[in-house]
Amino acid sequence: MKAVVLLSGGLDSATVLAIARSEGRACYALSFAYGQRHGIELDAARRVVESIGVDEHVIFPMDLRLFGGSALTGDIDVPKDAADAPGIPVTYVPARNTIFLSLALGYAEARDAEEIWIGVNAIDFSGYPDCRPEFLDAFQRVIVNGTRSGVEHGLPRLIAPLVTMSKAEIIRRGASLGVNYSMTHSCYDPDVRGLACGHCDSCILRKRGFEEAGVDDPTRYQTPTSG
Repeated sequence: MKAVVLLSGGLDSATVLAIARSEGRACYALSFAYGQRHGIELDAARRVVESIGVDEHVIFPMDLRLFGGSALTGDIDVPKDAADAPGIPVTYVPARNTIFLSLALGYAEARDAEEIWIGVNAIDFSGYPDCRPEFLDAFQRVIVNGTRSGVEHGLPRLIAPLVTMSKAEIIRRGASLGVNYSMTHSCYDPDVRGLACGHCDSCILRKRGFEEAGVDDPTRYQTPTSG
């Protein structure tokens, strides 16, 4: 069975790829060079692909900096030490998962893939609306009603194996599959060396997940005290 796997190079997407491979999928990895300030994640995606293995890896270029509206694509400071703050943070990229899934859908139709795998999570996350089960259900309806493969076969199916898992559960699952998390990158605001800041939402959730999972955190932080 063919599966398109959205691969950012982060902890969650690496775990999803490992799960898909462990379940016998022929994986077509799709990454995006979308003008993100943490473009180092694409290097991580390449490392993950080389380690876990895929049938094909496409890096799709686009520049969402033309729209801005996010700390990840515009000149806006990344919030620090605010992982539990209410509301949707400024690191939300407008309609990002809708855009990504639309392109993944086109890729899946072109490759006759029956599934699209995505590493969204609605438990330990930053409150992004496009990471919730309701969003996935709505996009599945788009697939069924708006594509040839959907109308004729009801495919591809969206697969989100992490959506109801805690970060600790995700890490334990990945570790059981042999994922080398030192290859992944999660930080929203790394320095020029690629070292994680340790204080953005993504770093805090990642660090907390390793602690709760009882797994050594291989992340390289900018200062010893932040790790």
